[in-house]
Amino acid sequence: MSSHIDAKQIEHEGLRQVWSVRDFAHRHRLDKEEEKRLLALFGSFATKQELLANAQRPCLFR
Repeated sequence: MSSHIDAKQIEHEGLRQVWSVRDFAHRHRLDKEEEKRLLALFGSFATKQELLANAQRPCLFR
């Protein structure tokens, strides 16, 4: 099943906000290796949606 997505609605939801990759890594407590990987993938800036979809955090309690 497919549905229509209105581009104007997406723009107002905040996922298109452009963030600094370094600020994102610090806010989400990512380690230096993950920050380095995201910088290599996107450069200095990326959208919030891209960062949330690609950030990886290791499991802390295993």
